Amino acid sequence: MNDGIHGMLPAEKMSPGAKKLRDTYALKPDAPLFQREFGFYCLGRWKKEGMPEDVPKEKLFQYDPPGDHSLHGLGWCEAAFDPPFPEEIIEDRGEHEVVQDHAGRHVLCFKGRRSGFMPDYLDHPVKDQKTWEENCKWRLDPGSPGRRAGHDDRMKAARDSAARGLMITQRVIGGYMYLRSLMGPEDLLYKFHDNPELIHDCMQTWLKLADPIIAAHQEHVTLDQLFIGEDICFNHGPLISPEMIRKFLFPYYRQLLSNVQKRQLDQGRHLYFQVDTDGRAGDVISLYQEIGMDVMSPFEVASGCNVVEIGKIYPDLVISGGIDKRVLARGKDEIDRHVNSILPAMKKRGGYIPTCDHGVPEEVPYDDYLHFRRRCLEFS
Repeated sequence: MNDGIHGMLPAEKMSPGAKKLRDTYALKPDAPLFQREFGFYCLGRWKKEGMPEDVPKEKLFQYDPPGDHSLHGLGWCEAAFDPPFPEEIIEDRGEHEVVQDHAGRHVLCFKGRRSGFMPDYLDHPVKDQKTWEENCKWRLDPGSPGRRAGHDDRMKAARDSAARGLMITQRVIGGYMYLRSLMGPEDLLYKFHDNPELIHDCMQTWLKLADPIIAAHQEHVTLDQLFIGEDICFNHGPLISPEMIRKFLFPYYRQLLSNVQKRQLDQGRHLYFQVDTDGRAGDVISLYQEIGMDVMSPFEVASGCNVVEIGKIYPDLVISGGIDKRVLARGKDEIDRHVNSILPAMKKRGGYIPTCDHGVPEEVPYDDYLHFRRRCLEFS
């Protein structure tokens, strides 16, 4: 039954955005480039510069209609706690304040401004086995009542999207990002060496939460993609060794991917596996391909990522990102040079989605972003 759930919807019945995105994932050479953006940190400035506030961004910047539909509930940058930690002010420091956030971290931020910039992370909830069990582990129970809230409505939206051919994507916080949110980036490195049993307990809990939640989704739809937010690289490469990645993360990823594939309503459907990481991502591509990675994003240029070169080395990799957000603040001539160096080659190759390598920063003028969008549309 080719209804988009039990069998792939015929191409002629897919929505335009769905067909275009699926062509991208199929690595079709010279296919029109799918148009969307990573995100924005500049909308306040753009409103002052004349950006209409009553026009949806999709129309204003001529992005393609949606090609996928995302399922959430398993975290992204922080663990999916239910209940979350209470958000409260811990300490007043004049212009700044120390706040406990929903992930149990103590963060130093400007008073009354807890988003839109990177705070200082002062403390994390997991120090040892005792604090893990007392503070966090019980908040990752897949059977907690809050996890069912809105389930029926979410599944109806997913089924409706699948019936239009949209790719159904399950988003999950990746293992490294999850562990870092629990322990902090520095203490985590010591724990890998000093307390590997704690790391494995945390990862077993990650799997015990993700697997049944995804299984409940799979009763209604076939997944096209499992997408993890990993952020495992910095500007010179991965933050932990390949051996540590294979030891502490990959066994749980393999098990989850295997379980998901076995439960698919459409057993013939390919399950794409996407990894999102900032930093110098090229150094871990072959590593994650060991467990079936098909797609990677967003290829931070400042850390040495060149999507044209990466596309040549890995011809079977679907690539999203790779547009240097800093260049968009350097004027139209620089934008033209950058676009000309990437988009013609990547359109010819196929399997590429041109987005910034992170959210568009505040330094980018509205008119220059419009110029960038006009150049992208030449390849759409």
